[in-house]
Amino acid sequence: MIVILDNGGQYVHRIYRSLKYIGIPSKIIPNTTPLEEIEQNKEIKGIILSGGPDIEKAKNCIDIALNAKLPILGICLGHQIIAKAYGGEIGRAEAEEYALTKIYVDKENDLFKNIPKEFNAWASHKDEVKKIPKDFEILAHSDICKVEAMKHKSKPIYGVQFHPEVSHTEYGSEILKNFCRVCGYKFL
Repeated sequence: MIVILDNGGQYVHRIYRSLKYIGIPSKIIPNTTPLEEIEQNKEIKGIILSGGPDIEKAKNCIDIALNAKLPILGICLGHQIIAKAYGGEIGRAEAEEYALTKIYVDKENDLFKNIPKEFNAWASHKDEVKKIPKDFEILAHSDICKVEAMKHKSKPIYGVQFHPEVSHTEYGSEILKNFCRVCGYKFL
């Protein structure tokens, strides 16, 4: 099972449904759930930090990003939480985006395996990662955002600024499947 920490974002239930469509069991849990409680459940194979409106209301997720032994995918605010947890910088986006954006994959890595080098994705954000933490590398960018996706260099921790869970994002299901593969799931 993949747990989705609910940071109050408008797409949290969409993440749940997208995982269901690809055959992955998941559960939405409060973002205040202690890491110990998550890791005690041996059925849990990965964590998704959802989007949301306010990083201040998601402070528990910083501890989870830093200390979880499970693979993590941060989406939108979740991506920003990961960057903040590891010492990156978050700031106001130069161009607030609520539309399709072309994503350019810089490094395939596990997350973008078998994904084209360019694809359209749904962007819905006003803040973004301005500077990645030192232990991270950029996996993708867009014309309006330098850090559309990043990964920790040695841990299975990923962040994406765009929304792979919505139908507007091309290859979104494949990106979610790739994360689930990191968590140990297999697909035909």
